[in-house]
Amino acid sequence: MPELPDVEIFKRYVDATALHQTIKEVSVKSRQILRGVSPQTLAQKLQGHQLASTWRHGKCLFLQLEEHGGSLVLHFGMTGFLKYCKDGKAMPPYTRLLLGFSNGAYLAFACQRMLGKVAFADDDQAYIEERGLGPDALALEWEPFKERLAAKRRSIKAALMDQGLLAGIGNIYSDEILFQVRVHPHTEVSKLSEAVLHQIYKTMRAVLEQAIQCQVDPTRMPQSWLLPHRDPKGQCPSCGEALLRDKVNQRSAYLCPNCQKKNA
Repeated sequence: MPELPDVEIFKRYVDATALHQTIKEVSVKSRQILRGVSPQTLAQKLQGHQLASTWRHGKCLFLQLEEHGGSLVLHFGMTGFLKYCKDGKAMPPYTRLLLGFSNGAYLAFACQRMLGKVAFADDDQAYIEERGLGPDALALEWEPFKERLAAKRRSIKAALMDQGLLAGIGNIYSDEILFQVRVHPHTEVSKLSEAVLHQIYKTMRAVLEQAIQCQVDPTRMPQSWLLPHRDPKGQCPSCGEALLRDKVNQRSAYLCPNCQKKNA
């Protein structure tokens, strides 16, 4: 599932391809992907305008129109991605939304499993607040991070993935962060010392930033990371122990049972 680093890559992709081009056509291929807006209203909001800038909050990508005209909001679900095409014939399979520009190019939002969302926000901050999203994980300073997580009587993995506490981290990067700090994902947040919680905070920032630098490609990530080995048959890159696949809040968690002791 696309998480904060993936969405940051999508943001940079739009910046490099689709900005400052007049939207001539808006084609909704699957209206189930829309949230809170009809195909007709979306077309009215977008046609004749340009994507002036982009910004990301957690897993949400905001494509802002010029002159405070609102934003097209994309959430990528499990399988969503963007593709800029020179013509409509090159659009990817499972395209759900297609923006056609006056220069003949297209921006396609594809989402095979239909778990992504397309919305329109007249006010970006109001959109974030209405959905109960916490602050962006990379924008959060240490003290607010500590205040939001400290004393929570829930597992640290569940807390890191709670988009209402902090937005952007999902299953994959929560595993990576906890592996690097050597904390078991089931560990209750309230039982973590401030020093360990601070280490989690610093590691969170470092992991997210390096994943972006690596273009979210596991083959480009350090082999000392869990992520390139995150597989049912994977082995711990630190000690060689077989990785364990566990469940936390109905989500799969990968960990090293040797490096991440449950009662450590």
